[in-house]
Amino acid sequence: MGVTTIQISPGTRARLAKLKSHPRETYDDVLAKLLSLVPEGDDEGEYSQAFRVGLLQARLDLRSGRTTDHKTVKRRLGL
Repeated sequence: MGVTTIQISPGTRARLAKLKSHPRETYDDVLAKLLSLVPEGDDEGEYSQAFRVGLLQARLDLRSGRTTDHKTVKRRLGL
């Protein structure tokens, strides 16, 4: 396996460190576990890369409160 260097902020590094299962676990292992949470596909087939990125962004939007409820959308659309 090749090794590379990435730049992350000290805050991100601290957050990653809190996700370690044990002190000797590598950051590569932690990142691999996090990436495994992004689904590859479903019964209908594999998701495209663009869809997977969009799905992840949507989940982040939900967590950040950047959403509009169904009632508001209906009102804006005149339904």
